[in-house]
Amino acid sequence: MLADQHKDPFEERLATALHETGGGFDTDRTALAARGAARGRRKRFVRRAAVAGGTASVVLACVGGVLVLRPGGTATEAVPSSVTASAEPKPSVTAAPATDEQMIETLKNLLPEGDFSEERGQGTEPADDRKVPAPSAGLVFDDGDGAAAIGVSVGRVQPGGTEARQAAQCPDRVYIPYDACKTSRLADGSVVTVLQGYEYPDRRVDTKLWTAELVTPTGQHITVSEWNAAAEKDKPVTRTDPPLNPAQLTRLAAAKEWRSVANALPAPLPEPELPGSDLHARTDLLALLPKGLKVTDKSSDDGDFAYAVVDDGKGRSMVQVNVQPDMLDAAGDLFDSKSETLPDGTRVAVKQGPGDRGDQVMWTVDTMRADGGRVVISAFNAGTQNEPATRETPALTIAQMREMALDARWWSGS
Repeated sequence: MLADQHKDPFEERLATALHETGGGFDTDRTALAARGAARGRRKRFVRRAAVAGGTASVVLACVGGVLVLRPGGTATEAVPSSVTASAEPKPSVTAAPATDEQMIETLKNLLPEGDFSEERGQGTEPADDRKVPAPSAGLVFDDGDGAAAIGVSVGRVQPGGTEARQAAQCPDRVYIPYDACKTSRLADGSVVTVLQGYEYPDRRVDTKLWTAELVTPTGQHITVSEWNAAAEKDKPVTRTDPPLNPAQLTRLAAAKEWRSVANALPAPLPEPELPGSDLHARTDLLALLPKGLKVTDKSSDDGDFAYAVVDDGKGRSMVQVNVQPDMLDAAGDLFDSKSETLPDGTRVAVKQGPGDRGDQVMWTVDTMRADGGRVVISAFNAGTQNEPATRETPALTIAQMREMALDARWWSGS
């Protein structure tokens, strides 16, 4: 697994957001993890050492093991205007600014008839430090077919920015397995992504997690999450599916009451330009793969991160690469006295260990040039990090990975 070397502001924000519903359950876990991992992977790599092994953490934070958010065969379609808001919503007491109690009452009023318990809410009223909290509400809902946790979180993003674009995409199945995912555009221009997945990517328990994530043209950001259990973890499954179907999830996320709450929040800060946006990791990875490998899956676009699933006739094997400029400040964390130093000053570290699953193997070659340009390549003996091993070792040898990582093509702008 990856070892933390410094505090990572992104991960601190992630941890905070995952618990802002009051400790009962997390209303925004899958959407935040999936969308936030892509946004935060550059920062995370800056402050993390690449060591052997992996971990099935919230954001699958192993070397290169981050969520790539592209529509993997999902349809984008228009939705009738009838779902741009809840059908005949009950009167809501929500006003801007919203109190904790108003957030709870709004959620209850927008849900079907049923019993409610374990209610928690966070309004928009500033805390003692004058910071406006992230508004949310959560409760346990029982429509007669079994208790289920349901939560909603409200925020704002830059219209057309990275977070807005990522919210309008289904996660890559290589990193998050799911039963269904669809991105739709509402009549008012809002985009909503409904994901029917699972609490645990490895499906070690049967807890389902369904989410609807909506972004309006003006940047209002609403996420609804529901489970088929009374909590996201450590509670038995009470029903086959969560209580709200995809259409109901969409209506709940699109309710105008949440937009009023979002309007009470401060405008988001402009997104900083992240390094690596001019890189072509996917193009370079595919060009540098050894001959004789059949590519069965690959990343959807270029950038600083890419993956390919390859097969040499002996089983599928996932290969990942992360390309990072200006990493000299992290060299001491990533390389030690056992690392190799080439005549031109490039440092090389090789690590072999277990992957995310007990029978998985993960091999990593980490390199850094004298100017701080880093290329780290990992290979697994499985087609994804969430499935059992498909072969004894990865399809690439350490020598092949080393040759690829040291190739000048990563920095040539090709």
